[in-house]
Amino acid sequence: MSPAPATWPAGLEPRSVWAHFASLCAIPRPSRHEAALRRHLLDWALMRGIEAEVDTAGNLILRKPASPGCANRPGVILQGHLDMVCQANAGTAHDFERDPIRPTLRDGWLVAEATTLGADNGIGVALALAALEEPGLVHPALEVLLTVNEESGMDGARGLAPGTLRGRYLINLDTEEWGHFYLGCAGGVDVEVRHAPAMADLPADLTAWRLELSGLRGGHSGIDIHLGRGNAIKLLTEALRDLAGHFELNLLELHGGSARNAIPREAGALFAMPAGAEAELAQCLQRRLADWQRRYAGTEARLSLAWTPVGTAAGPAVTGADRDRLLGFLDQAANGVARMSAAFPGVVETSDNLGVVRLGQGEFGATFKVRSLVDGEATGLAETLLGQAADHGLQAWRDGAYPGWTPNPDSGLLALCQRVYGEEFGQPASLRVIHAGLECGLLAASHPHLEMISFGPDIRGAHAPGEGVELASVARCWQLLKAVLRALAQA
Repeated sequence: MSPAPATWPAGLEPRSVWAHFASLCAIPRPSRHEAALRRHLLDWALMRGIEAEVDTAGNLILRKPASPGCANRPGVILQGHLDMVCQANAGTAHDFERDPIRPTLRDGWLVAEATTLGADNGIGVALALAALEEPGLVHPALEVLLTVNEESGMDGARGLAPGTLRGRYLINLDTEEWGHFYLGCAGGVDVEVRHAPAMADLPADLTAWRLELSGLRGGHSGIDIHLGRGNAIKLLTEALRDLAGHFELNLLELHGGSARNAIPREAGALFAMPAGAEAELAQCLQRRLADWQRRYAGTEARLSLAWTPVGTAAGPAVTGADRDRLLGFLDQAANGVARMSAAFPGVVETSDNLGVVRLGQGEFGATFKVRSLVDGEATGLAETLLGQAADHGLQAWRDGAYPGWTPNPDSGLLALCQRVYGEEFGQPASLRVIHAGLECGLLAASHPHLEMISFGPDIRGAHAPGEGVELASVARCWQLLKAVLRALAQA
């Protein structure tokens, strides 16, 4: 076991689960950088006589034989992903490829104050590893599938070869609200937009200004998309179009967001304009900020907008025509909830998130994450974005599509889990689908015989700094997982 971060809280229960999560916090694991963690887990398995292999996609698969007398029971797969979303507040000195996550305890929650915590999906991984070494646990044959690059493309699940998994039942441990069994999820697709804008030399004696929008809550682009939170890219675009309507605005740079599956919390721009208009500039931006504060009263209390002169402007700027082209597209492009589900009341059916934008050195790029419970609707919304890009003379294409997970309410695994939950906690669990991309859809495509279900602890603020996980719900997840495995071994 790797050492926990120096600030790791003591005395957390269940001890084995939190010990594994401490190791995950100590070993950096951004998407596409899971190798160090995978080596650690291979060594851990070797020391315990647990069969381990790494497939061609980079997934780690761990196997343990059934308990004595249970070899004739169908095998069970516990599934999660090794990587985490890496987000930090502006000004936070944290290198996600080198630094450990340093959580703190607060009111019954384990929280990373200024970064993401990685409870998504580190707690699920920790639960699966703890099950492999729990003394006295009666279980069928166990497989633990730990995929790579889930957060940035689902490459691990996408690359899993048909027939790799031997079990019949799969328990996904990657949902974030205790007390519910999830039996379906959204599919998704990315939309990439690119353009090489025309550039022009700046007139002499212009002042350069840096405009920074910050303080938004952000969040998961699927789970939180319906909460009415501000998108920093969209808001900054409003401010820049406002300025372009009042001043001679020369746009040099634009940036916002850092992950397609996280609602952008921060965005900024560098522009140049003639000297002498500082007071009017301030009035214009103050009016815009006041408008946002009214619009997002109660949801974005920390919204902030800062503008700072940074000296004499240098370098070429985007031409006025291409400035209007890019800002017009960003302003008009679809973003947020497109449709609520008729089949599952209160659940978002289709949405998209403008997650990342970059403009600099003569190149423009934007990335959208599209999700839907209906695969055809995801395709349709992606086509809408492609059309909006084409209307503005921009190149765009779809990328990284993955299917949704179709609910099976008649699953025998679901029935057993419902019975066990009632016995353990004295009340029924609710059944849900989730407007987020679990790997179950891709796993069902490569292994159609699987019966699948998903559950997890209460995780708050996934994909955003300040992410936290409730300690009590982790203990309940551990209790439920052990009880389900025992029931499957004895069924």
